[in-house]
Amino acid sequence: MPVETTLEELAESFELLDDWMDRYKTILDLGGELDPMDEALKVDAHKVKGCMSQVWLVGTLGSEGRMHFLADSDAHLVKGLIAIVLMLYGDKTPAEILETEHAAALAELGLDKHLSPGRSNGLHSMIKRIRALAEAHLARGPSA
Repeated sequence: MPVETTLEELAESFELLDDWMDRYKTILDLGGELDPMDEALKVDAHKVKGCMSQVWLVGTLGSEGRMHFLADSDAHLVKGLIAIVLMLYGDKTPAEILETEHAAALAELGLDKHLSPGRSNGLHSMIKRIRALAEAHLARGPSA
């Protein structure tokens, strides 16, 4: 399932999978589809705090006013979770990111019930970082 998959399509696929282990494999496959991140970007300034694994996340504002994210992790499952987070927030304006309700989307996928507390905290740390990047771009105004 390519990263261009929408959350709705992912949720539909999950509905067809009876076993959580099959869903887990799908998440792992999504992580394998992430764009590679240059090693030079894997620095403390881009590290997501609060994750059990190492996670780096960079967000930029494109000329069209939409945010683009590049992220990576040293853990396969976390790469898949990154892919899901990018489905939720990628290619949106900073304002749209701040308006996006993530809890319902994650619950629809069953992530709220099937992730360990540590992985769940890491997932929310990634979301918090994305929201902070969006807030920073909004604070700079339209010329940022």
